[in-house]
Amino acid sequence: MATLSAQEWGWQYAARSTPALSNISCEIAQGERVLLLGASGVGKSTLLRAFAGVLGEDEGTEQGSVLLNGLPPLNSRGRIGLVLQDPETQVILERVGDDVAFGCENLGIPREEIWQRVEAACDLVGLNVPLNHSTSALSGGQKQRLALAGVLAMQPEIIALDEPTANLDPAGALALKNALTKVVDATGATIVMVEHRVELWWDFATRIIVLGRNGVMWDGPPAQLPQEKASEFEKTGIWLPHVTKPVPRRGTAGETLLITQQLEVGYPGSTDPLPVADLDVHAGEVLAIMGPNGAGKTALALTLGGLIPAQSGKVVATAQLRGTARSDEPIQWRSRELLSRIGSVFQAPEHQFIAATVREELSAGPRALKLPETQILTLVDSLMQRLHLSDLADAHPFTLSGGQQRRLSVGTALAAQPAVLILDEPTFGQDAATWSQMVELLSELRDEGHAIVTITHDEALVSALADRVVRVGGEHVLD
Repeated sequence: MATLSAQEWGWQYAARSTPALSNISCEIAQGERVLLLGASGVGKSTLLRAFAGVLGEDEGTEQGSVLLNGLPPLNSRGRIGLVLQDPETQVILERVGDDVAFGCENLGIPREEIWQRVEAACDLVGLNVPLNHSTSALSGGQKQRLALAGVLAMQPEIIALDEPTANLDPAGALALKNALTKVVDATGATIVMVEHRVELWWDFATRIIVLGRNGVMWDGPPAQLPQEKASEFEKTGIWLPHVTKPVPRRGTAGETLLITQQLEVGYPGSTDPLPVADLDVHAGEVLAIMGPNGAGKTALALTLGGLIPAQSGKVVATAQLRGTARSDEPIQWRSRELLSRIGSVFQAPEHQFIAATVREELSAGPRALKLPETQILTLVDSLMQRLHLSDLADAHPFTLSGGQQRRLSVGTALAAQPAVLILDEPTFGQDAATWSQMVELLSELRDEGHAIVTITHDEALVSALADRVVRVGGEHVLD
């Protein structure tokens, strides 16, 4: 029976001046279903990585101990499986089947048993693609399922998951919950999970552990969380089950800025383009694009943003957005023309980081537009304050938590003050407080006349903010 324990444990990353977290003490017994809660950046992902034994000695300094049955997790190979926050970082091999089989092969499992496990794991997580399918052709949500399948195939005693439903559509998230429930019921595996979709997992969890930077703030069954504690935690940004209220708007939709004409989208080299019903993007409006994983939402966003060419048809900028640009098609614009007109926030925020500090990252766009340095300084300071990144001004973007990276990526797009802002999963990794602040920020931008297009599975965001919703199916985009 595997038992995880942390005794006055803490960690400080080498590049940071303060600990990520400290004085964490808890014990997790075999078969428990633990939900780790805490504000964004409090160290939840760091603790998960410590449990899995993947924090390197060169990454930082450890205090106290984390043990599995009295031994360091590093010495318990194969007993703990970890699904990381960013599924891109767990894709190893070119084909789906090989990637899922990789962990089993490293454990020395017989070949014939490996492929039985691979097929069973893919079925469990709903990864319905051929085993020889290219991993690079998977959507973000499919890669999340791929990472989970690779862990499940190893049949670990403990499964650690870092926001496993962040990039999944609602049906996929529910399917994942059902799959994990089957695994736990069949094997007795222990689950330790970081999640912001707490409503989905509240009845699944047998225990919640609320983390603060200086220790455990509360530990017990979800049903026993006192109301006064719940109110206190919500004020600090900790996600708890709640009801979302729409944000009132202070204006109406303005002129059309972008339109599509007989558009078909797909990644370069795609042999199966997706037709898109003609749509338009208006100033002063939030347009939400929703749909199942793999339906083409991100390809549509990148096409609208002028970052990849249409497979057929085109995206056209109206005269108001085009201005002095040389073409009415954003895909033809120079980078500087695009920067000041359409800002894009990628699904994986680290794909757009180019500087060594948060401040320099936010300064890059305005500097490329040759804005005066005094204006850049004022703009960047304002953005860092609004996005709660001021204390991290000199930190490297890659040392930030997932939620902090997401806020920074939104900030880099806002820094160039584009008329159209296209965001792929803008609320990924946010705690309750920063989620609300992100919604407030996007609402203010809408009221100022910016057009906002968001690709999202976050139904709470849509309920709070969306003026129109376009739902993307497996084959078509429908109004």
